[in-house]
Amino acid sequence: MLSYNNGGIIIATMEARPAGNPLVTETVAAPAGPVAPTGRPRARGLAHALVEDFGRKIRDQALRPGDRLPTEAEIVQAYGVSRTVVREALSKLQAAGLVETHHGIGTFVLQPKASSMFRLDPSELATSIDVLAVLELRISLETESAGLAAVRRTDAQLKVMRDALDSFESSIAVAGDGVGADFKFHLEIAKSTGNPYFADIMEHIGTALIPRTRLNALRNFERRADYLSRVNREHEEIYAAIARKDAESARAAMRIHLTNSRERLRQAQQAVGGTPGAE
Repeated sequence: MLSYNNGGIIIATMEARPAGNPLVTETVAAPAGPVAPTGRPRARGLAHALVEDFGRKIRDQALRPGDRLPTEAEIVQAYGVSRTVVREALSKLQAAGLVETHHGIGTFVLQPKASSMFRLDPSELATSIDVLAVLELRISLETESAGLAAVRRTDAQLKVMRDALDSFESSIAVAGDGVGADFKFHLEIAKSTGNPYFADIMEHIGTALIPRTRLNALRNFERRADYLSRVNREHEEIYAAIARKDAESARAAMRIHLTNSRERLRQAQQAVGGTPGAE
């Protein structure tokens, strides 16, 4: 687990877990120095440490394709971090294409693939930074929107969401981009909060809130079918949580979905020397 002392942060070892569920296998000590300050910067650093640890295990094949990662609760106990830190780390691992989460089952290591990152043309950097800013707004707005929708939605509104997802799936099956259905799904979630201001903001932004409507790199992405299939699976996780009226899971699923989009865009920016937007 993570422990704190005046010498820094220590990631301690744990007893070995059953096969297919390995946790920490070595001890890593940070250089001597003051204890990290409390607040978001430290949380981000802890999430990065988790990503590095699991990423190394996947690269070294200590975790192989198909292996299930430890549960959220097990990681919290093993590393001594909060659930928020664990969720952020898992989101980054998903965005990197290393793992995939199936609700109610677990998070599994994916088969390694050729680089699936879409590539930005340098001329699109300014637009991508603006898209990133919209995504950051959406993370704040739509995470809470999903939680409220889970509690307040009607059966009729749930059906509209289902129809939107079915339309999205049908569109990508025939090489469409699914933008209209994508926007309809997110807008219906906003409407289902019962608070008209959520929907007003979404409608004001319009389909411009969907990154692929503004970036040629996404519209012409050679692995777009894989990308849209992943988006569809993330949508299904959100829908499932709202359907069963699980507000906490709905918030988590929406945050993961939008954070994944943000991380993919950050990676593309860095590939062409762009400056990631501020957190």
